[in-house]
Amino acid sequence: MRTILFLLISSLFFASAACAQVEAVEASVDNNPVMVDEAIRLTVTAQGDASRDAFDSSPLLKDFVVGRTSVSSRTSIVNFSSTQTTVWTTTLFPRNTGTFTIPAFTIEGKQTKPIQIEVIPVSQGSGQASRDYFVTTSVDTSEVYLHQQIHYTAKLHLATRIEQGALQSPELENAEVRQIGDDKQYTDIVDGKRFQIIERNFAIIPQQSGSFTIRGPVFTGEVVAPNTNQRFGFFNRTQQVNRVGPDISIEVKAVPDNISYHWLPSEYVQLDEEWPEGETLTVGEPITRTITLTAMGVVEEQLPELSQLYPPDFKVYPDQANTTTVERDNTLIAQRVESQAIIPTQPGQYVLPDVTVSWFNVLTGQTEKATLPARTISVAPASGASSPSTSAQQLVDDAASSESRPQTDTQVNSAAPPVDAPSTENTLNLYLLAGLITSCIGWLATALYFRRKLAGTLPARHANGVSTNSEDDAYRRLLRTIDTTENVGDIQRALTIWVATILPGRQAHVAMSTEPALHPVQQHMNAMLSSRYGHSRSQWDKKSLKGDLKVARNTFKQQRNTTGTLLPSLYPGVK
Repeated sequence: MRTILFLLISSLFFASAACAQVEAVEASVDNNPVMVDEAIRLTVTAQGDASRDAFDSSPLLKDFVVGRTSVSSRTSIVNFSSTQTTVWTTTLFPRNTGTFTIPAFTIEGKQTKPIQIEVIPVSQGSGQASRDYFVTTSVDTSEVYLHQQIHYTAKLHLATRIEQGALQSPELENAEVRQIGDDKQYTDIVDGKRFQIIERNFAIIPQQSGSFTIRGPVFTGEVVAPNTNQRFGFFNRTQQVNRVGPDISIEVKAVPDNISYHWLPSEYVQLDEEWPEGETLTVGEPITRTITLTAMGVVEEQLPELSQLYPPDFKVYPDQANTTTVERDNTLIAQRVESQAIIPTQPGQYVLPDVTVSWFNVLTGQTEKATLPARTISVAPASGASSPSTSAQQLVDDAASSESRPQTDTQVNSAAPPVDAPSTENTLNLYLLAGLITSCIGWLATALYFRRKLAGTLPARHANGVSTNSEDDAYRRLLRTIDTTENVGDIQRALTIWVATILPGRQAHVAMSTEPALHPVQQHMNAMLSSRYGHSRSQWDKKSLKGDLKVARNTFKQQRNTTGTLLPSLYPGVK
Protein backbone atom coordinates (compact mmCIF):
# COMPACT_ATOMS: atom_id res chain seq x y z
CA MET A 1 0.00 0.00 0.00
CA ARG A 2 2.85 2.40 0.80
CA THR A 3 4.51 1.61 -2.49
CA ILE A 4 1.35 2.36 -4.43
CA LEU A 5 0.86 5.64 -2.54
CA PHE A 6 4.47 6.69 -3.21
CA LEU A 7 4.15 5.97 -6.93
CA LEU A 8 0.91 7.95 -7.08
CA ILE A 9 2.42 10.98 -5.36
CA SER A 10 5.51 10.83 -7.58
CA SER A 11 3.36 10.71 -10.69
CA LEU A 12 1.45 13.77 -9.54
CA PHE A 13 4.72 15.64 -8.89
CA PHE A 14 6.16 14.85 -12.29
CA ALA A 15 2.88 15.66 -14.02
CA SER A 16 2.78 19.04 -12.31
CA ALA A 17 6.41 19.66 -13.30
CA ALA A 18 5.66 18.82 -16.93
CA CYS A 19 2.80 21.31 -16.98
CA ALA A 20 4.81 24.07 -15.29
CA GLN A 21 5.29 27.35 -17.16
CA VAL A 22 8.54 29.33 -17.53
CA GLU A 23 8.55 31.57 -14.48
CA ALA A 24 11.77 33.55 -14.98
CA VAL A 25 14.90 33.76 -17.17
CA GLU A 26 18.29 35.21 -16.37
CA ALA A 27 21.46 35.88 -18.40
CA SER A 28 25.00 36.22 -16.97
CA VAL A 29 28.64 36.28 -18.13
CA ASP A 30 31.73 34.94 -16.41
CA ASN A 31 34.09 37.81 -17.29
CA ASN A 32 33.57 41.56 -17.76
CA PRO A 33 35.62 43.45 -18.91
CA VAL A 34 37.37 41.03 -21.22
CA MET A 35 40.43 41.24 -23.45
CA VAL A 36 39.91 41.09 -27.18
CA ASP A 37 41.45 37.62 -27.58
CA GLU A 38 39.60 36.03 -24.66
CA ALA A 39 36.29 34.24 -24.59
CA ILE A 40 33.11 35.19 -22.74
CA ARG A 41 30.97 32.41 -21.34
CA LEU A 42 27.32 33.42 -21.58
CA THR A 43 24.83 31.50 -19.42
CA VAL A 44 21.05 31.78 -19.86
CA THR A 45 18.94 30.07 -17.16
CA ALA A 46 15.18 29.45 -17.43
CA GLN A 47 13.11 28.49 -14.36
CA GLY A 48 10.27 26.22 -15.41
CA ASP A 49 9.49 23.93 -18.28
CA ALA A 50 11.26 25.39 -21.36
CA SER A 51 11.93 23.85 -24.73
CA ARG A 52 15.57 23.00 -25.36
CA ASP A 53 15.37 24.91 -28.69
CA ALA A 54 13.97 28.10 -27.15
CA PHE A 55 17.36 29.89 -27.11
CA ASP A 56 18.48 31.60 -30.35
CA SER A 57 22.07 32.88 -30.50
CA SER A 58 21.85 34.52 -33.96
CA PRO A 59 21.50 38.12 -32.56
CA LEU A 60 25.02 37.74 -31.16
CA LEU A 61 26.67 37.23 -34.55
CA LYS A 62 26.91 40.95 -35.25
CA ASP A 63 29.51 41.67 -32.56
CA PHE A 64 30.81 38.24 -31.53
CA VAL A 65 32.07 34.97 -32.91
CA VAL A 66 29.62 32.46 -31.46
CA GLY A 67 30.88 29.04 -30.44
CA ARG A 68 28.99 25.85 -29.69
CA THR A 69 25.97 26.08 -27.37
CA SER A 70 25.36 23.33 -24.79
CA VAL A 71 22.00 22.69 -23.10
CA SER A 72 21.33 21.00 -19.75
CA SER A 73 18.11 20.40 -17.81
CA ARG A 74 17.46 19.29 -14.25
CA THR A 75 14.43 18.70 -12.05
CA SER A 76 14.56 18.89 -8.25
CA ILE A 77 11.86 17.93 -5.68
CA VAL A 78 11.94 19.54 -2.24
CA ASN A 79 9.09 19.03 0.26
CA PHE A 80 6.81 17.67 -2.46
CA SER A 81 7.52 20.77 -4.59
CA SER A 82 9.24 20.23 -7.96
CA THR A 83 11.41 22.75 -9.76
CA GLN A 84 12.64 22.39 -13.35
CA THR A 85 15.58 24.40 -14.71
CA THR A 86 17.04 24.64 -18.24
CA VAL A 87 20.49 26.16 -18.78
CA TRP A 88 22.07 27.25 -22.09
CA THR A 89 25.82 27.90 -22.13
CA THR A 90 27.62 29.36 -25.13
CA THR A 91 31.09 30.78 -25.81
CA LEU A 92 31.50 34.23 -27.35
CA PHE A 93 34.64 35.79 -28.86
CA PRO A 94 34.62 39.59 -29.33
CA ARG A 95 35.33 40.76 -32.88
CA ASN A 96 36.92 44.05 -31.82
CA THR A 97 37.65 46.35 -28.89
CA GLY A 98 34.98 48.67 -27.51
CA THR A 99 31.69 48.45 -25.65
CA PHE A 100 29.13 45.96 -26.91
CA THR A 101 25.68 44.88 -25.78
CA ILE A 102 24.49 41.34 -25.35
CA PRO A 103 20.81 41.80 -26.24
CA ALA A 104 17.82 40.61 -24.25
CA PHE A 105 16.62 37.07 -24.98
CA THR A 106 12.98 36.00 -24.88
CA ILE A 107 12.32 32.47 -23.63
CA GLU A 108 8.65 31.51 -23.95
CA GLY A 109 7.33 34.91 -22.93
CA LYS A 110 9.98 35.77 -20.34
CA GLN A 111 12.84 38.16 -21.18
CA THR A 112 16.39 38.59 -19.88
CA LYS A 113 18.12 41.92 -19.25
CA PRO A 114 20.72 43.28 -21.69
CA ILE A 115 24.37 43.08 -20.62
CA GLN A 116 27.01 45.69 -21.45
CA ILE A 117 30.38 44.11 -22.30
CA GLU A 118 33.60 46.10 -22.36
CA VAL A 119 36.29 44.66 -24.62
CA ILE A 120 39.77 46.04 -23.96
CA PRO A 121 43.06 45.61 -25.85
CA VAL A 122 45.43 42.92 -24.72
CA SER A 123 47.96 45.42 -23.36
CA GLN A 124 45.42 46.67 -20.79
CA GLY A 125 44.77 43.24 -19.29
CA SER A 126 45.22 43.02 -15.54
CA GLY A 127 47.54 40.32 -14.21
CA GLN A 128 50.17 38.29 -16.04
CA ALA A 129 48.24 35.07 -15.46
CA SER A 130 45.66 36.15 -18.06
CA ARG A 131 48.45 36.03 -20.66
CA ASP A 132 49.53 32.48 -19.98
CA TYR A 133 47.74 31.41 -23.17
CA PHE A 134 47.31 33.43 -26.37
CA VAL A 135 47.36 33.06 -30.16
CA THR A 136 49.15 35.26 -32.72
CA THR A 137 48.52 35.35 -36.48
CA SER A 138 50.38 36.70 -39.50
CA VAL A 139 50.34 36.60 -43.32
CA ASP A 140 53.12 37.00 -45.85
CA THR A 141 51.12 39.66 -47.73
CA SER A 142 47.83 41.48 -47.18
CA GLU A 143 47.26 42.37 -50.86
CA VAL A 144 47.00 39.55 -53.38
CA TYR A 145 45.49 38.75 -56.76
CA LEU A 146 42.55 36.42 -57.26
CA HIS A 147 43.62 32.75 -56.77
CA GLN A 148 47.03 33.79 -55.42
CA GLN A 149 48.22 31.82 -52.39
CA ILE A 150 48.39 33.55 -49.00
CA HIS A 151 50.83 32.04 -46.52
CA TYR A 152 49.10 32.22 -43.12
CA THR A 153 50.87 31.41 -39.82
CA ALA A 154 49.19 30.86 -36.43
CA LYS A 155 51.25 30.51 -33.23
CA LEU A 156 49.80 29.17 -29.98
CA HIS A 157 51.72 30.41 -26.89
CA LEU A 158 51.53 28.27 -23.75
CA ALA A 159 53.17 29.38 -20.49
CA THR A 160 52.00 26.32 -18.51
CA ARG A 161 51.15 22.74 -19.31
CA ILE A 162 47.70 21.97 -20.69
CA GLU A 163 45.76 18.77 -20.25
CA GLN A 164 44.29 18.80 -23.75
CA GLY A 165 43.45 21.32 -26.43
CA ALA A 166 42.52 21.96 -30.07
CA LEU A 167 43.33 24.78 -32.49
CA GLN A 168 40.82 25.41 -35.27
CA SER A 169 41.64 26.63 -38.77
CA PRO A 170 41.27 30.29 -39.79
CA GLU A 171 38.17 31.20 -41.75
CA LEU A 172 37.77 33.25 -44.94
CA GLU A 173 34.61 33.32 -46.99
CA ASN A 174 34.88 32.23 -50.64
CA ALA A 175 38.36 30.80 -50.15
CA GLU A 176 40.13 27.46 -49.99
CA VAL A 177 41.96 26.93 -46.69
CA ARG A 178 44.28 23.96 -46.17
CA GLN A 179 47.01 23.19 -43.65
CA ILE A 180 50.50 22.81 -45.10
CA GLY A 181 53.27 20.92 -43.36
CA ASP A 182 53.34 19.55 -39.83
CA ASP A 183 53.11 21.52 -36.59
CA LYS A 184 56.36 22.96 -35.26
CA GLN A 185 57.05 23.05 -31.52
CA TYR A 186 59.74 25.16 -29.86
CA THR A 187 60.27 27.53 -26.92
CA ASP A 188 60.75 31.29 -26.96
CA ILE A 189 60.81 34.18 -24.51
CA VAL A 190 58.12 36.85 -24.98
CA ASP A 191 58.16 39.95 -22.72
CA GLY A 192 60.55 38.19 -20.34
CA LYS A 193 58.38 35.08 -20.02
CA ARG A 194 59.13 31.64 -21.43
CA PHE A 195 56.47 30.09 -23.65
CA GLN A 196 56.10 26.83 -25.45
CA ILE A 197 55.02 27.71 -29.00
CA ILE A 198 53.08 25.51 -31.38
CA GLU A 199 53.27 26.90 -34.93
CA ARG A 200 50.82 25.87 -37.64
CA ASN A 201 50.91 27.05 -41.28
CA PHE A 202 48.04 27.34 -43.74
CA ALA A 203 47.65 28.09 -47.43
CA ILE A 204 44.67 30.32 -48.19
CA ILE A 205 43.59 30.76 -51.82
CA PRO A 206 40.80 33.37 -52.26
CA GLN A 207 38.16 32.55 -54.86
CA GLN A 208 36.60 36.03 -55.09
CA SER A 209 38.00 39.55 -55.39
CA GLY A 210 37.24 42.31 -52.90
CA SER A 211 38.00 43.27 -49.28
CA PHE A 212 37.79 40.45 -46.77
CA THR A 213 38.74 39.57 -43.19
CA ILE A 214 40.49 36.36 -42.23
CA ARG A 215 38.94 35.25 -38.94
CA GLY A 216 41.58 34.12 -36.46
CA PRO A 217 41.73 30.49 -35.33
CA VAL A 218 40.11 29.56 -32.02
CA PHE A 219 42.00 27.62 -29.33
CA THR A 220 40.03 25.58 -26.82
CA GLY A 221 41.88 23.73 -24.07
CA GLU A 222 41.75 22.45 -20.53
CA VAL A 223 44.33 23.44 -17.91
CA VAL A 224 44.82 22.47 -14.29
CA ALA A 225 42.70 24.80 -12.16
CA PRO A 226 44.30 26.48 -9.12
CA ASN A 227 42.71 24.97 -6.00
CA THR A 228 44.37 25.83 -2.68
CA ASN A 229 41.78 23.90 -0.67
CA GLN A 230 42.61 20.56 -2.32
CA ARG A 231 45.19 18.78 -0.19
CA PHE A 232 44.96 15.27 -1.59
CA GLY A 233 43.32 13.30 -4.33
CA PHE A 234 44.19 11.29 -7.37
CA PHE A 235 42.68 13.69 -9.94
CA ASN A 236 43.31 17.37 -10.56
CA ARG A 237 40.47 19.71 -11.25
CA THR A 238 40.62 21.41 -14.68
CA GLN A 239 39.13 24.51 -16.16
CA GLN A 240 38.47 25.44 -19.77
CA VAL A 241 40.54 28.10 -21.55
CA ASN A 242 39.48 29.74 -24.83
CA ARG A 243 41.58 32.09 -26.94
CA VAL A 244 41.13 33.46 -30.45
CA GLY A 245 43.78 34.76 -32.84
CA PRO A 246 43.57 38.33 -34.18
CA ASP A 247 41.64 38.93 -37.40
CA ILE A 248 43.57 40.09 -40.47
CA SER A 249 42.12 42.25 -43.26
CA ILE A 250 43.22 41.52 -46.83
CA GLU A 251 42.55 42.98 -50.27
CA VAL A 252 42.02 40.57 -53.18
CA LYS A 253 42.59 42.23 -56.56
CA ALA A 254 40.64 41.12 -59.61
CA VAL A 255 42.18 39.69 -62.79
CA PRO A 256 43.68 42.54 -64.87
CA ASP A 257 41.63 43.58 -67.88
CA ASN A 258 44.42 42.88 -70.38
CA ILE A 259 44.61 39.18 -69.48
CA SER A 260 43.24 37.05 -72.35
CA TYR A 261 44.81 33.72 -71.40
CA HIS A 262 44.00 31.15 -68.72
CA TRP A 263 44.53 32.98 -65.41
CA LEU A 264 47.48 31.41 -63.59
CA PRO A 265 48.99 33.63 -60.84
CA SER A 266 52.24 32.18 -59.54
CA GLU A 267 55.79 32.92 -58.51
CA TYR A 268 57.33 30.30 -60.79
CA VAL A 269 56.06 28.17 -63.71
CA GLN A 270 58.08 25.63 -65.68
CA LEU A 271 57.54 23.22 -68.59
CA ASP A 272 59.57 20.00 -68.85
CA GLU A 273 59.59 17.36 -71.57
CA GLU A 274 60.53 13.68 -71.73
CA TRP A 275 61.62 12.70 -75.23
CA PRO A 276 63.35 9.51 -76.46
CA GLU A 277 67.05 9.79 -77.13
CA GLY A 278 67.88 10.88 -80.67
CA GLU A 279 65.90 12.98 -83.11
CA THR A 280 65.23 10.27 -85.73
CA LEU A 281 61.94 8.38 -85.71
CA THR A 282 60.74 5.47 -87.82
CA VAL A 283 57.50 5.22 -89.75
CA GLY A 284 54.97 3.09 -87.90
CA GLU A 285 56.92 2.91 -84.64
CA PRO A 286 55.20 4.67 -81.70
CA ILE A 287 57.03 6.89 -79.23
CA THR A 288 55.76 8.49 -76.03
CA ARG A 289 56.08 12.23 -75.44
CA THR A 290 55.51 13.40 -71.86
CA ILE A 291 55.16 17.08 -70.93
CA THR A 292 55.03 18.25 -67.29
CA LEU A 293 53.70 21.65 -66.19
CA THR A 294 54.82 22.76 -62.71
CA ALA A 295 53.57 25.89 -60.89
CA MET A 296 54.19 27.24 -57.39
CA GLY A 297 51.54 28.68 -55.09
CA VAL A 298 48.54 27.15 -56.85
CA VAL A 299 46.49 23.95 -56.69
CA GLU A 300 46.09 21.40 -59.45
CA GLU A 301 42.61 22.63 -60.43
CA GLN A 302 44.14 25.95 -61.54
CA LEU A 303 46.50 24.44 -64.12
CA PRO A 304 45.47 24.82 -67.78
CA GLU A 305 45.40 22.11 -70.40
CA LEU A 306 48.41 22.10 -72.70
CA SER A 307 47.79 23.12 -76.30
CA GLN A 308 49.75 20.91 -78.71
CA LEU A 309 49.67 20.75 -82.53
CA TYR A 310 51.19 18.05 -84.71
CA PRO A 311 51.69 17.74 -88.48
CA PRO A 312 48.99 15.79 -90.38
CA ASP A 313 51.41 12.88 -91.01
CA PHE A 314 51.38 12.02 -87.30
CA LYS A 315 48.77 9.97 -85.48
CA VAL A 316 48.41 11.09 -81.86
CA TYR A 317 46.82 9.08 -79.04
CA PRO A 318 46.71 11.13 -75.80
CA ASP A 319 46.51 9.56 -72.35
CA GLN A 320 44.45 10.99 -69.52
CA ALA A 321 46.32 13.81 -67.78
CA ASN A 322 47.60 13.25 -64.24
CA THR A 323 47.44 16.14 -61.74
CA THR A 324 48.64 16.47 -58.17
CA THR A 325 49.40 19.07 -55.50
CA VAL A 326 52.22 18.66 -53.00
CA GLU A 327 53.75 20.85 -50.29
CA ARG A 328 57.38 21.93 -50.16
CA ASP A 329 58.80 24.46 -47.68
CA ASN A 330 55.31 25.71 -46.72
CA THR A 331 54.42 26.34 -50.36
CA LEU A 332 51.92 24.49 -52.55
CA ILE A 333 53.33 23.07 -55.79
CA ALA A 334 50.93 21.81 -58.48
CA GLN A 335 51.83 19.59 -61.42
CA ARG A 336 50.03 18.46 -64.56
CA VAL A 337 51.50 15.60 -66.62
CA GLU A 338 50.24 14.93 -70.16
CA SER A 339 51.46 12.00 -72.29
CA GLN A 340 50.82 11.22 -75.96
CA ALA A 341 51.67 8.19 -78.07
CA ILE A 342 52.90 9.55 -81.42
CA ILE A 343 53.10 7.43 -84.60
CA PRO A 344 54.63 8.96 -87.77
CA THR A 345 53.04 7.69 -90.98
CA GLN A 346 55.31 9.23 -93.63
CA PRO A 347 59.09 9.72 -93.80
CA GLY A 348 60.61 13.19 -94.01
CA GLN A 349 61.64 16.24 -92.04
CA TYR A 350 59.08 17.71 -89.61
CA VAL A 351 58.85 20.52 -87.10
CA LEU A 352 56.94 20.03 -83.86
CA PRO A 353 55.83 23.53 -82.81
CA ASP A 354 56.68 25.01 -79.46
CA VAL A 355 54.42 24.49 -76.43
CA THR A 356 53.74 27.70 -74.50
CA VAL A 357 51.86 28.44 -71.27
CA SER A 358 51.22 32.07 -70.36
CA TRP A 359 51.17 32.92 -66.65
CA PHE A 360 51.05 35.98 -64.41
CA ASN A 361 54.09 36.64 -62.21
CA VAL A 362 52.72 37.90 -58.89
CA LEU A 363 56.16 39.17 -57.87
CA THR A 364 56.67 41.45 -60.89
CA GLY A 365 53.05 42.00 -61.90
CA GLN A 366 53.89 41.04 -65.50
CA THR A 367 52.81 38.31 -67.90
CA GLU A 368 55.46 35.70 -68.60
CA LYS A 369 55.61 32.55 -70.72
CA ALA A 370 56.89 29.08 -69.97
CA THR A 371 57.96 27.53 -73.30
CA LEU A 372 59.20 24.27 -74.71
CA PRO A 373 61.11 25.22 -77.89
CA ALA A 374 60.14 23.83 -81.27
CA ARG A 375 61.73 20.52 -82.18
CA THR A 376 62.92 19.44 -85.64
CA ILE A 377 62.75 15.67 -86.18
CA SER A 378 63.55 13.25 -88.96
CA VAL A 379 61.31 10.30 -89.79
CA ALA A 380 63.02 7.39 -91.51
CA PRO A 381 61.22 4.77 -93.62
CA ALA A 382 60.27 1.53 -91.94
CA SER A 383 63.26 -0.81 -91.71
CA GLY A 384 61.41 -3.79 -93.23
CA ALA A 385 59.65 -1.91 -96.01
CA SER A 386 61.74 -3.44 -98.86
CA SER A 387 62.65 -6.78 -97.28
CA PRO A 388 59.70 -8.88 -98.66
CA SER A 389 60.42 -8.07 -102.32
CA THR A 390 64.14 -8.65 -101.82
CA SER A 391 63.49 -12.06 -100.28
CA ALA A 392 61.13 -13.03 -103.07
CA GLN A 393 63.62 -12.08 -105.78
CA GLN A 394 66.33 -14.04 -104.03
CA LEU A 395 64.09 -17.12 -103.97
CA VAL A 396 63.37 -16.77 -107.70
CA ASP A 397 67.08 -16.46 -108.51
CA ASP A 398 67.87 -19.52 -106.41
CA ALA A 399 65.15 -21.51 -108.16
CA ALA A 400 66.42 -20.55 -111.61
CA SER A 401 69.99 -21.47 -110.79
CA SER A 402 68.93 -24.86 -109.43
CA GLU A 403 67.04 -25.69 -112.65
CA SER A 404 70.05 -24.88 -114.87
CA ARG A 405 72.49 -26.80 -112.64
CA PRO A 406 73.35 -30.33 -114.12
CA GLN A 407 72.24 -33.30 -112.07
CA THR A 408 74.69 -36.04 -111.05
CA ASP A 409 74.17 -39.70 -110.38
CA THR A 410 74.50 -39.16 -106.68
CA GLN A 411 71.69 -36.64 -106.73
CA VAL A 412 69.20 -38.82 -108.73
CA ASN A 413 68.74 -42.51 -108.22
CA SER A 414 66.77 -43.96 -111.11
CA ALA A 415 66.09 -47.10 -109.14
CA ALA A 416 64.49 -45.26 -106.29
CA PRO A 417 60.74 -44.69 -106.37
CA PRO A 418 59.61 -41.17 -107.33
CA VAL A 419 58.85 -38.84 -104.41
CA ASP A 420 56.54 -35.77 -104.72
CA ALA A 421 58.70 -32.82 -103.56
CA PRO A 422 57.27 -29.30 -103.18
CA SER A 423 57.94 -27.09 -106.16
CA THR A 424 59.87 -23.82 -105.99
CA GLU A 425 56.73 -21.87 -106.82
CA ASN A 426 54.82 -23.41 -103.90
CA THR A 427 57.70 -22.66 -101.53
CA LEU A 428 57.73 -19.03 -102.65
CA ASN A 429 53.96 -18.73 -102.10
CA LEU A 430 54.27 -20.20 -98.63
CA TYR A 431 56.96 -17.69 -97.67
CA LEU A 432 54.91 -14.78 -98.99
CA LEU A 433 51.73 -16.00 -97.28
CA ALA A 434 53.53 -16.45 -93.94
CA GLY A 435 55.03 -12.97 -94.15
CA LEU A 436 51.68 -11.43 -95.03
CA ILE A 437 49.91 -13.16 -92.12
CA THR A 438 52.63 -12.10 -89.67
CA SER A 439 52.44 -8.47 -90.81
CA CYS A 440 48.64 -8.42 -90.56
CA ILE A 441 48.72 -9.87 -87.04
CA GLY A 442 51.30 -7.29 -85.96
CA TRP A 443 49.39 -4.31 -87.36
CA LEU A 444 46.10 -5.60 -85.94
CA ALA A 445 47.62 -5.97 -82.46
CA THR A 446 49.07 -2.47 -82.65
CA ALA A 447 45.75 -0.99 -83.80
CA LEU A 448 43.81 -2.73 -81.03
CA TYR A 449 46.33 -1.59 -78.42
CA PHE A 450 46.10 2.08 -79.34
CA ARG A 451 42.36 1.88 -79.93
CA ARG A 452 41.99 0.66 -76.33
CA LYS A 453 44.20 3.47 -75.05
CA LEU A 454 42.24 6.01 -77.08
CA ALA A 455 38.94 4.69 -75.69
CA GLY A 456 40.18 5.26 -72.14
CA THR A 457 41.04 8.90 -72.64
CA LEU A 458 38.82 11.78 -71.56
CA PRO A 459 37.85 14.52 -74.02
CA ALA A 460 39.34 17.93 -73.42
CA ARG A 461 37.04 20.37 -71.73
CA HIS A 462 38.34 23.39 -73.63
CA ALA A 463 41.44 24.50 -75.41
CA ASN A 464 44.36 25.76 -73.33
CA GLY A 465 42.12 26.25 -70.36
CA VAL A 466 40.49 29.34 -71.94
CA SER A 467 36.74 29.44 -71.78
CA THR A 468 35.02 31.00 -74.80
CA ASN A 469 31.55 32.44 -74.83
CA SER A 470 30.66 31.16 -78.33
CA GLU A 471 32.05 29.88 -81.57
CA ASP A 472 31.49 33.30 -83.17
CA ASP A 473 33.69 35.01 -80.58
CA ALA A 474 36.46 32.43 -81.02
CA TYR A 475 36.31 32.72 -84.81
CA ARG A 476 36.48 36.52 -84.74
CA ARG A 477 39.36 36.37 -82.28
CA LEU A 478 41.21 33.96 -84.61
CA LEU A 479 40.78 36.25 -87.64
CA ARG A 480 41.88 39.26 -85.60
CA THR A 481 44.99 37.38 -84.42
CA ILE A 482 45.88 36.45 -88.01
CA ASP A 483 45.55 40.09 -89.11
CA THR A 484 47.44 41.69 -86.23
CA THR A 485 50.39 39.40 -85.50
CA GLU A 486 53.14 37.42 -87.19
CA ASN A 487 53.65 35.24 -84.12
CA VAL A 488 52.95 31.65 -85.14
CA GLY A 489 52.43 30.57 -81.53
CA ASP A 490 49.63 33.10 -80.96
CA ILE A 491 47.90 32.00 -84.17
CA GLN A 492 48.19 28.35 -83.13
CA ARG A 493 46.60 29.03 -79.75
CA ALA A 494 43.74 31.02 -81.30
CA LEU A 495 43.20 28.22 -83.83
CA THR A 496 43.13 25.63 -81.02
CA ILE A 497 40.45 27.61 -79.16
CA TRP A 498 38.28 27.91 -82.26
CA VAL A 499 38.57 24.18 -83.09
CA ALA A 500 37.49 23.36 -79.52
CA THR A 501 34.30 25.41 -80.00
CA ILE A 502 33.42 24.16 -83.50
CA LEU A 503 34.22 20.54 -82.51
CA PRO A 504 33.37 20.31 -78.79
CA GLY A 505 34.89 17.34 -77.04
CA ARG A 506 37.58 16.88 -79.71
CA GLN A 507 41.24 17.65 -79.11
CA ALA A 508 42.56 20.17 -81.62
CA HIS A 509 45.72 18.35 -82.72
CA VAL A 510 43.72 15.16 -83.36
CA ALA A 511 40.97 16.99 -85.27
CA MET A 512 43.51 18.76 -87.50
CA SER A 513 44.87 15.38 -88.58
CA THR A 514 41.59 13.50 -88.98
CA GLU A 515 39.05 16.05 -90.29
CA PRO A 516 39.32 16.47 -94.12
CA ALA A 517 37.84 19.97 -93.91
CA LEU A 518 40.78 21.08 -91.76
CA HIS A 519 43.53 19.61 -93.95
CA PRO A 520 43.97 22.83 -96.00
CA VAL A 521 44.23 24.76 -92.73
CA GLN A 522 46.85 22.29 -91.47
CA GLN A 523 48.88 22.90 -94.64
CA HIS A 524 48.90 26.61 -93.89
CA MET A 525 50.06 25.83 -90.36
CA ASN A 526 52.87 23.67 -91.73
CA ALA A 527 53.92 26.54 -93.99
CA MET A 528 53.90 28.93 -91.03
CA LEU A 529 55.98 26.52 -88.94
CA SER A 530 58.39 26.05 -91.81
CA SER A 531 58.72 29.82 -92.24
CA ARG A 532 59.68 30.13 -88.61
CA TYR A 533 61.62 26.96 -87.83
CA GLY A 534 62.51 25.35 -91.17
CA HIS A 535 65.72 25.64 -93.12
CA SER A 536 63.93 27.15 -96.12
CA ARG A 537 61.92 30.23 -95.15
CA SER A 538 58.74 29.62 -97.15
CA GLN A 539 56.04 32.25 -97.29
CA TRP A 540 52.45 31.80 -96.24
CA ASP A 541 49.40 33.74 -97.34
CA LYS A 542 47.11 35.21 -94.67
CA LYS A 543 44.30 35.82 -97.15
CA SER A 544 44.35 32.21 -98.37
CA LEU A 545 44.41 30.92 -94.78
CA LYS A 546 41.36 32.99 -93.88
CA GLY A 547 39.58 31.71 -96.97
CA ASP A 548 40.23 28.05 -96.08
CA LEU A 549 39.09 28.75 -92.52
CA LYS A 550 35.82 30.15 -93.84
CA VAL A 551 35.28 27.08 -96.04
CA ALA A 552 35.99 24.70 -93.12
CA ARG A 553 33.65 26.63 -90.85
CA ASN A 554 30.81 26.54 -93.39
CA THR A 555 31.37 22.80 -93.88
CA PHE A 556 31.05 22.07 -90.17
CA LYS A 557 28.00 24.31 -89.78
CA GLN A 558 26.29 22.69 -92.75
CA GLN A 559 27.03 19.25 -91.35
CA ARG A 560 25.59 20.26 -87.98
CA ASN A 561 22.42 21.68 -89.56
CA THR A 562 21.96 18.55 -91.70
CA THR A 563 22.67 15.76 -89.19
CA GLY A 564 22.44 17.60 -85.88
CA THR A 565 25.93 16.39 -84.93
CA LEU A 566 29.53 16.74 -86.05
CA LEU A 567 30.36 13.10 -85.34
CA PRO A 568 30.30 10.69 -88.34
CA SER A 569 27.74 7.90 -88.30
CA LEU A 570 28.96 4.50 -87.15
CA TYR A 571 26.77 2.79 -89.76
CA PRO A 572 26.44 5.07 -92.81
CA GLY A 573 24.18 2.60 -94.62
CA VAL A 574 21.61 2.44 -91.82
CA LYS A 575 18.96 5.16 -91.74
